[in-house]
Amino acid sequence: MKKWLLYSLVFLLLLLTLIPAAGYLFFPLIAPRLLTHALEGKPIRIELSDLSSPGPSGISFRQMKASLTPENDGCSDQPITFTLSLFNGRLSLHPVTLSAHKSWGFIPDFIDAEFTLQADSLRIGTNPELFVFSDKNPRITAKVTVSRSKGLSISFKPLFVSYPLVNAMASREKLRLEGVNYNVNLSEAGQWQQPLDTLHIASLLSDGTPSPVSNFIALFGSKRDPLKPCTLTLSNCSVDLFEWQASSEKIDYDLKDKKTSFTLYLPATPLTGLPGFNRGGSTTPAASGNVSGTLPIEFQDSTVTVRNAALATTNGSRIIFYTKEKKPLFSFDISTAKGGEKLLEQLNATIKLNSSRKNLSGLAVSSLSARVLGGKITSTPFSFDPSTKSSRFTLKLQNINALPRVKLHGDLVGSLHGALSGTLPITIDKTRFSVNKARLQSSGGGTVTIAPPRKKQTTADRIFNSSNPDASYTFSEPDLLLSRTLDGAVTIHFKLKSLGRKSSSGELMLLDPDGTIALWQNRLRPDILTLTDFRTGLFGGSLSIGRIDYDMAKKSGATTLQLSNIPLQKLLDLQGTKKIFATGTIKGSIPVAIKDELFEIRNGGVNAEQDGQIIYATTAEERAAANQGLRTTYEALSNFLYVDLNSSLSMTPEGKSVIAIQLKGSNPDFQNGRAVELNLNVEQNLLELIRSLSISSNVEDIISEKALQRQKK
Repeated sequence: MKKWLLYSLVFLLLLLTLIPAAGYLFFPLIAPRLLTHALEGKPIRIELSDLSSPGPSGISFRQMKASLTPENDGCSDQPITFTLSLFNGRLSLHPVTLSAHKSWGFIPDFIDAEFTLQADSLRIGTNPELFVFSDKNPRITAKVTVSRSKGLSISFKPLFVSYPLVNAMASREKLRLEGVNYNVNLSEAGQWQQPLDTLHIASLLSDGTPSPVSNFIALFGSKRDPLKPCTLTLSNCSVDLFEWQASSEKIDYDLKDKKTSFTLYLPATPLTGLPGFNRGGSTTPAASGNVSGTLPIEFQDSTVTVRNAALATTNGSRIIFYTKEKKPLFSFDISTAKGGEKLLEQLNATIKLNSSRKNLSGLAVSSLSARVLGGKITSTPFSFDPSTKSSRFTLKLQNINALPRVKLHGDLVGSLHGALSGTLPITIDKTRFSVNKARLQSSGGGTVTIAPPRKKQTTADRIFNSSNPDASYTFSEPDLLLSRTLDGAVTIHFKLKSLGRKSSSGELMLLDPDGTIALWQNRLRPDILTLTDFRTGLFGGSLSIGRIDYDMAKKSGATTLQLSNIPLQKLLDLQGTKKIFATGTIKGSIPVAIKDELFEIRNGGVNAEQDGQIIYATTAEERAAANQGLRTTYEALSNFLYVDLNSSLSMTPEGKSVIAIQLKGSNPDFQNGRAVELNLNVEQNLLELIRSLSISSNVEDIISEKALQRQKK
């Protein structure tokens, strides 16, 4: 670049020396021809249009176009031609020193002169096309010595060139650097080497859109290391990346291999300042803690290579999720573990920038892998099209230690354990994303307790008002198949080895539960959760639900429970019955309605699947105290072999239930085994029954607590 500047200055000086000889009026016609003649055989070409005659303020022109092809310095495989265009320019001369000796009358032996070249705009391009540089209102200052050697022979000796770049711009295809500031200072004393000066680039734009990279600052000079003659180096570099004020000791660019390499250091930065986490307010932060990292990068032949990048977090770093009422629901701990397990390390990736002649047509990512939370994550190769802003790829997870890092808040307590593995097929479309049948599995599980707040109770309240809303859910070996549409509708097909529920009313264990949950399927009804095709093992039999639409806001829904192969004795045990023993299994349908967390059973029906036996054990005192009809029933049920068992069940939300039972069979020990048909109606409050069954356990708990308190004293 310095050569074409110097040749331009030579031409301008030549114009000034010809002013007295060529004449004022003919200057615009003569000067371009003299310039062309003077540059014959030189690697620079200059074209002028609408050149004016010299005046008090200098010489003006509408456009000046200069092209320069420097000599190959061995650092490039093909010559590069630089083309400079100046528009609406003006050249001003400021004489500095004139010699005292004038051998040719008015012509001095030498002139030290300073030139100022100003224009409305400047543009520099290359062939082959590498970049385009532009500047508004450029001001270039140069100083030269013009001397006469023999006769009228004139020689030029440049002394310095100064060009301060202020808010200039450089671009390549759809990438653009704006706010380029740098002081170009070349001088004979400095052997025409650009000294170290601060380069500042305000922002980087892609296709007109600001990127997360901005405020780049570095020291740059043209002097090269003799051991690396084709390497340009920027030192003491810093850049704003999102909210990170990242830095790099140096950035090397190999002119011969066209390769850039550097390591970007990311200092500790609050997570709440990074994209995706900078939402919410001071009372509902999306994250807490700080994150830092290192990002080693190589760039060559439109390919970016990341090698062993890492991100580390401070203690207390976590991502927080909230309920619709803006209360913490659960958080995910991403702190660096005591053993040194970082959030992300050994990140490796290869990114190919695809480009057409004039446009950045996209990028292709391959070899993406990293260690995350002690496990490993890899990705299939994928590409990104900036015109459609779409991409598709699949992430593979291997033993990600994620579940133990989940912490529950509010009404939820508990713990999870186990590593997570699986695949995540993801499609990105502009600002939306979808997931197509992602598979997530774990050999672990956990326990979650729902413990809503309640008022402090007296000892009497705890004994007689035994309704404890706390419920614990235990699950193991989750296996999920998850899909999400671009519109946000989520479908989860789940399988568990077991799912247990424990509360004051008892315990319930489901084996191998399997079903499908659908969320946010209807934008007009976003609170609807739909469970379909649910099946599970229960008491050695099975329970299934075809479909239930549960309104999470109203806490209401309705469905039908399908029972099959359920041991009759298990149902009797749930009733707290101590005197009835039965064999055989039952099946049936029980319609259930849920409203405000209360259950209602509407005309349920249960039937025996095969013959069985019922034994109702009574004492002699009970039989003696009973009336004749009840005594007959006791005797018939003392060893009843039923061949037909049908029942119906209804229960109000308050717990009032009506159970109608029809039994057909015989007792070999009663009336010579004649056929007997029994119709039994049982009316009771199941909620009160459950409450009464819980009183004894409450008393035991209270006594144990009192004993422990006394021991501590």
